[in-house]
Amino acid sequence: MAQTIIKAKSHAAAPPAAAPQVRQVTVDDGSDGQRLDNFLLRELKGVPKTHVYRIIRSGEVRVNKGRAGADTRLQVGDVVRLPPVRVAPPPTEESQAAVPPREFPVLFEDEHLMVVDKPAGVAVHGGSGVSFGVIEQLRRARPAAKFLELVHRLDKETSGLLLLAKKRSALTALQDQFRQRETGKTYAALVIGAWPAKTKVIDVALHKYLNADGERRVRAVENDHDEGRRSISLVRIAASYAAFTLLDVTIKTGRTHQIRVHLAHTGHAIVGDDKYGDFPLNKALAAGRLVPGCRFDRMFLHARRLAFDHPASGERIELTAPLPPECETLLAHLPTP
Repeated sequence: MAQTIIKAKSHAAAPPAAAPQVRQVTVDDGSDGQRLDNFLLRELKGVPKTHVYRIIRSGEVRVNKGRAGADTRLQVGDVVRLPPVRVAPPPTEESQAAVPPREFPVLFEDEHLMVVDKPAGVAVHGGSGVSFGVIEQLRRARPAAKFLELVHRLDKETSGLLLLAKKRSALTALQDQFRQRETGKTYAALVIGAWPAKTKVIDVALHKYLNADGERRVRAVENDHDEGRRSISLVRIAASYAAFTLLDVTIKTGRTHQIRVHLAHTGHAIVGDDKYGDFPLNKALAAGRLVPGCRFDRMFLHARRLAFDHPASGERIELTAPLPPECETLLAHLPTP
């Protein structure tokens, strides 16, 4: 029986990649005041964080020809020596085109910062299975912007006020305010059941962990638990309904999923919460079976108020974002007590 022999076509070997070289990078206005480690993580994209810290500790990274620590604050004109390390290739035109440019409703903007009203269902940045988020879309929509960074984050399922910096100096100043708890952040949350009026402060430590599927989760723990971080939420009743309560929640600490876990821990989960909520109730609400004439298929958590000191003028800025139409519609259909 004859055999058919198929010979593979030979291909010329790809040229070897050029060996990485030492680079000297001069700090510009966009990096003024940035920590050295964060500067390197941006310049050396694709290099593992552990390796970045190793080359700092070993002295391979130099600032103005001298050794520097990870927390060294860079200044305009500093010259940073980057050792020869392999970095991720720059994004291709095809990958950049995959990020659609998008503007979001702007509630405040000047040369230092901007505040947008983020819709629910949109991540603030790419990662963890999400190709892109608000920051990537805004950068695509504003190609002339030299600097645009998130000051803080919101969960993908949360809507409302999101603060971004347009200068490095504004970013560091605003992040310092968040760390020192000098900002005011209040969220509107619709929870299941009648909230007890006497419960005005939730002071319960939170612990982050990964579940069996490798997804990030948070649980409440005892305040003296070694793995817990103290977390404080202030709660005020905004409106009462027959089976639900609308709350204003002001957070004094900014832990991951803080409001969601704190409220669920009290026995009053947020409506529509797909991680810590009442799943049968959420399903019935999304299908329109729970509230006649209304379907609601998102989490009812909205960052409605944000207050901070302007990083340049020092003026106190206080902004509010109205509830999204779908949240207003749900409230209009809820019976009162």
